[in-house]
Amino acid sequence: MAAILKLSQSLGKLPKNTNLIKALRKASGVAAEAKQISLNVPPTKVTTLSNGIRVATEDWGSQTATVGIWIDAGSRYENSKNNGVAHFMEHMAFKGTGKRTQSQLELEIEDLGAQLNAYTSREQTVYYSKCLSKDVPKALEILSDIIQNAKLGESEIERERGVILREMQEVESNLQEVVFDHLHAIAYQGTPLANTILGPTANIRSISCNDLRSYLDNHYKASRIVVAGAGGVCHEDLVKLAEANLGQLNNNYPGEVPVLNPCRFTGSEIRVRDDTLPLAHVALAVEGAGWSDPDTLTLMVASTLLGAWDRSQASAKQNATNLARVSAEEDLCHSYQSFNTCYKDTGLWGIYFVSDGLKIADMIFNVQEEFMRLCNSVTEGEVERAKALLTANTLLQLDTSTAVCEDVGRQLLCYGRRLPPHELTHRINCITARNVRDVMYKYLYDRCPAVAAVGPVENLPDYTQIRSSMYWIRV
Repeated sequence: MAAILKLSQSLGKLPKNTNLIKALRKASGVAAEAKQISLNVPPTKVTTLSNGIRVATEDWGSQTATVGIWIDAGSRYENSKNNGVAHFMEHMAFKGTGKRTQSQLELEIEDLGAQLNAYTSREQTVYYSKCLSKDVPKALEILSDIIQNAKLGESEIERERGVILREMQEVESNLQEVVFDHLHAIAYQGTPLANTILGPTANIRSISCNDLRSYLDNHYKASRIVVAGAGGVCHEDLVKLAEANLGQLNNNYPGEVPVLNPCRFTGSEIRVRDDTLPLAHVALAVEGAGWSDPDTLTLMVASTLLGAWDRSQASAKQNATNLARVSAEEDLCHSYQSFNTCYKDTGLWGIYFVSDGLKIADMIFNVQEEFMRLCNSVTEGEVERAKALLTANTLLQLDTSTAVCEDVGRQLLCYGRRLPPHELTHRINCITARNVRDVMYKYLYDRCPAVAAVGPVENLPDYTQIRSSMYWIRV
């Protein structure tokens, strides 16, 4: 013991090498900085142009790139008279502009070997192109042209009217789409979120050039646009291209300024009984959280805990999800999937399943039992598995430039910034079983659900019975 004390005292008397200490501190600082940089490689760079357009890129130097224009406009900004105009406008954008005919537009894209696409959702309209990185300037110029200078000729409108009506027939044959449209219609009845994206047939038959022009002038505004790029995209170059091609867009509204009004959720049901269909399609949902709500990720974990299953899976009895095991063992359904659909200020959280008509009541019973278990007794082990699965699925979906570009554009419109993958992963990893139970109790326990069912639904329990099973009576 004495020898140890002497050694300690002698070490304390050694002269301090200040240069060595400084070098070590500098090295540790460099290492910390390198670690910080590695978390953000490739970084998402954002620049706001003078007219309010935001330009965001994630550049990893690949030979291909995806560039697109995200617009904060969708069916939620429509009313009963013009419902369907946003989707109609998306179709018309590819039918020629003031400087290109439809055939010229198609030939230019084909000569580049690029892909040009678009889609409309309830809150956003998107135009994007996947191309070689060297062709990004041309791709953005084409995209800018079609959103600013769409020709909107009468003959093209009439031709596209028929295309959209045929598209509606295809959607009506997809019963999952039909059920979710019904679910929105009753969950958000009396509000714009009840609108379908394609709109009613009567509106499609009557939409005119003036309707399309009015919508274009009132919604395609600079402050509501994000230009996003991912892959082989230089941020500074894209900023210059956006300034050159979209710099003339303004924020002057010729009519009333569109305002995003909050949408009210209503617990209710809709049943479309059709005994000629072989299977029943049912959706059961409660009101969830919006994109920027702190509960959103916990609701995603809870949705992952419910999971998904169908009969094609080889070994459902060994599935880690309770509901999947019960569904397989008792043959309750042909398939089911949980969902967590988010909008800016609200959402729908629930389950959609397909089953034989006589099995609906048993499936509903087991679904609601699982709902209550999530509120009261979900375990840490289950939550850890769900977190790992959610993290993996989230990151695996970001393995292409198109997926990353979509993520960047959507998040800037919804959050006002890009949520980097490492931050998202950290937030998911911080969720505990207690968090899941608390959030489920907040959104699910003793709440009025929205129910939509299509097919042979005679065996679907009465709404009051479904509502009474949204809580457990404890003695």
